[in-house]
Amino acid sequence: MTLIQPVSGHVAEIMNVVNHQLCSQETSPVVARSWTRCLQDFKLDPAQARIPPVLTQSELNVRRDRMGELIACAKLEMTTLYQQLADPELAVVLTDADGVIMHMVSSSGFAQDVESIGFRVGAVWSEREAGTNGMGTCLAEGEPVAVRQNEHYFAQYTSLTCSAAPIFDHRGDITGVLDVTSRSRLLQQHSLVLVGMSRQMIENRLLDERFKDAHPIHFHTRPELVYTLHEGKLAVDQHGNVLAANRSALFQLGFRAPQDLLGKRVDDLFKTSLDEILARSARNSFRPVPVYRVSASNRFFMVAQHPHAAGTPDTTIDLSASHQGRLRTVGGAPLTSAPKADAGTRLAFGDAHMEQQVQLARKIIDKQIPIMLHGETGTGKEVFANAIHRMSQRSSGAFVAVNCASLPETLIESELFGYRAGAFTGAQREGRRGKIIQANGGTLFLDEIGDMPMMLQARLLRVLEERQVTPLGSETVIDVDFQLISASHRNLAELVQSGQFREDLYYRLSGIELRLPPLRQRTDRLALMEHIVREEARDQLAPTFAPDAEQALLRYHWPGNIRQLRHVLRTAIALCDGGVITCRHLPAEILNRPASAPQQLADDGLRVPVDHPPAAVAEEELPPFNAIQMNERATILGLLDKHRWNVSTVSRALGVSRNTLYRKMHRLHIRLAQAEQADDGAEG
Repeated sequence: MTLIQPVSGHVAEIMNVVNHQLCSQETSPVVARSWTRCLQDFKLDPAQARIPPVLTQSELNVRRDRMGELIACAKLEMTTLYQQLADPELAVVLTDADGVIMHMVSSSGFAQDVESIGFRVGAVWSEREAGTNGMGTCLAEGEPVAVRQNEHYFAQYTSLTCSAAPIFDHRGDITGVLDVTSRSRLLQQHSLVLVGMSRQMIENRLLDERFKDAHPIHFHTRPELVYTLHEGKLAVDQHGNVLAANRSALFQLGFRAPQDLLGKRVDDLFKTSLDEILARSARNSFRPVPVYRVSASNRFFMVAQHPHAAGTPDTTIDLSASHQGRLRTVGGAPLTSAPKADAGTRLAFGDAHMEQQVQLARKIIDKQIPIMLHGETGTGKEVFANAIHRMSQRSSGAFVAVNCASLPETLIESELFGYRAGAFTGAQREGRRGKIIQANGGTLFLDEIGDMPMMLQARLLRVLEERQVTPLGSETVIDVDFQLISASHRNLAELVQSGQFREDLYYRLSGIELRLPPLRQRTDRLALMEHIVREEARDQLAPTFAPDAEQALLRYHWPGNIRQLRHVLRTAIALCDGGVITCRHLPAEILNRPASAPQQLADDGLRVPVDHPPAAVAEEELPPFNAIQMNERATILGLLDKHRWNVSTVSRALGVSRNTLYRKMHRLHIRLAQAEQADDGAEG
């Protein structure tokens, strides 16, 4: 493994920092404190190669048994995080409170490569044993840290970059660390943000698991953030006493530590009782209802439920709100369906074409005919698919959605078909059911099917024809029965002609094709806007539109379709305080841009000329990237411009392989045509 700098130079840098002498580069306070601990407290010699000790299998099993709840809660989030980062040159790691690696998700190649330096399950990566590193330093500092390459204490680890966050239990004690370790130098702040979000989800899962018999209470000052990562959560006993709280709850209620909140009653905190908020939540179909703090004017939006262990149905279905139509099951309670008549009425509000598509769906949904949905990004393909599912005779089964474009090629096969225990490095010990098996008896929704790799297209075709699945690493054949709905914003017929999509699979998927119109073509835009405003206002009085604002909204061409419309209206509702939505509450681009104006893309100050072929992706073609993705896209575009679209040069500058960079460019919708030509010319 290549070192970033010679050992002698690395040791000299550490000595200069610890002795407060002149340094060649700026060192963060976190790293400086860690280097000082390693040298002065642990007496570690930075010039000496050191491999962390590894526990015996029996010692590891004892720790795994002790951490069984945390490992079970973390596995799914670790796999999801690995998929989000989409880089085979990294590992997602879980340690215990002593820095022992308990579980790891990575590619087999990366796992084998780093095993030689002691990066493996069972190894002890505390600062005392491994010097400055993401996991050990995170435990020592008690907060999220990033340790990049030369910041490691021992030189043999300076090719790695770590982003780690501590996991706290309901008592506020550190119970483990979630870490991402990679060879990449690209946007480590991005990794740290995702690690922090995944850590929060693990903590929330852990709280739910440990307090199954308690009443869960969800709340936030903003109603759209209830049932999300940012909500406050309380576990309350039958008498209304608080048993546990997550960190968001502590922050929102103004408590410094869990001990300050535990034991208080619900009516000590809010102007309501447990029984009252349970009844109000049930009457409102478990949508958030407003409550107020005791002796304060703070308003929260809250949902209270009965204990999940009691088997109370806790599922809510919302086809057009922020949850985007996915069935959400809280605590594993049985899935329940809303009346079938409601599923279609929420999709159309008077537009003839949309009404026609809904009626077609009603006629064929129970005829075992595959359905293909076409529509631009943001037109609500998943919402429509979920509604079709709820209309069907399979509505009591699961609705399982898979975005084929968001899964890396290394994971999509295991996600779809599942795997037996030990099938690959990072696999769960008990194995895992794939999405197809999860959809048995229900509906499987394959979004962005046009991005599925050719090899998996053949396997999917066989499953559709035989209605049988064989998980990876297994010889057991499992019968499956599900309704298939696919979707794509790409032209599959053109992909077939260009050899990028199997013709036989295309005809197998296209039993009937339904086309969702873009928002700019719908004649029911005003009725749809009014419906969204009523929905977003929740328990507040729904605002109305001023005539000029209404006309501006109707004139705008909505490149992001319904998804963009909802975000705009949600912001306008917050700004108008329940009164009238005027032009002052709308974004400038809606007020100033002509209905058919060409657009340029600006990413954090980087403006790309319209006549620049690779970067000039029209805004209509871009999915709704979040801030992290936009930042990453802007960084890559800037480097590509700087190096004249030579992918080899840019990949070397970023410290990643060309294949990794190509995957990132594809995921971020950076066109490859000119880049490939420039690259070929440079290497020819």
